[in-house]
Amino acid sequence: MTSKRRTPKPAAAPPRRTPQQDRSRAMVARILDAGQRVLIAHGYDGASTNRIAAAADISPGSLYQYFPNKDAIVAAVIERYTLEVTERVRARVLSYIGSPPEISVPETISYLMDALGDDRELLRAVVEQTPRLAADGPVAAFEQQIGELARLTLSMRQYPIPADLDPDATAWMLVRTVEHLTIRYLLDGPPIPRDRFLADITRLILNFFREPPVRTQRE
Repeated sequence: MTSKRRTPKPAAAPPRRTPQQDRSRAMVARILDAGQRVLIAHGYDGASTNRIAAAADISPGSLYQYFPNKDAIVAAVIERYTLEVTERVRARVLSYIGSPPEISVPETISYLMDALGDDRELLRAVVEQTPRLAADGPVAAFEQQIGELARLTLSMRQYPIPADLDPDATAWMLVRTVEHLTIRYLLDGPPIPRDRFLADITRLILNFFREPPVRTQRE
């Protein structure tokens, strides 16, 4: 997700224990729910393992049985959120493959808006308050998965692509454009009706695929 993040930090340490039993899975979910609430209420800098343990109504010692530090909890919270968004968007992208772009583009972006906007407080906390925990962390993984969906869509398109466009470069540019504009629309709340936003971003994307006019050198 595009944001004003600080310098990437080292990769967050993985959870200490992988939950195998229902009781352990329930405890991990409890810690992540508490971590999400604390992240929203206090931001990344204000979050701490003590605060998260208190919000989960458990002792810090119990928390440390599952997570070694705050970064591991925050990374798991982001990963859970982004996996939910990615799975929802993936299903919608695949359902519109082969449809005319005038239909598939706004419908897919609209669904992305719904998936990201279901928890705008968490989206804001992740985008505006949380540093990129690592170059290969959960936020980067989210971007990569959405990029793969875009590349899949491009490869299965049934309308012409200019020969000079590189599919990977095109997917990267379009994903970052859609990602940034969609997130900023959700968080900034500009005075632009949703239908107008979808129409304009669709026009922007479709114009990208138009052949540039041939310029003739004046004598």
